Amino acid sequence: MANNLILPKDVDSKFRLITVAAQRSKQIQNGAKARVETRSRKSTRVAIQEVLAGAVSWEVTEPKAKVQAAPEEA
Repeated sequence: MANNLILPKDVDSKFRLITVAAQRSKQIQNGAKARVETRSRKSTRVAIQEVLAGAVSWEVTEPKAKVQAAPEEA
């Protein structure tokens, strides 16, 4: 992979690309079929190619706020 990687419009950073690809790589290692044609058999390279091709759907969600318990009366 080149250092001057051109990110798709829906990927906002290289960190996001790697995070999504890492999760997809785990799916491929657990038996999921590749969604793009590639010469590589390595799950990480296949996953990155899938993200770059737009074959992987993902979304950014806001973390849930922690619910604070009401103080107990003694």
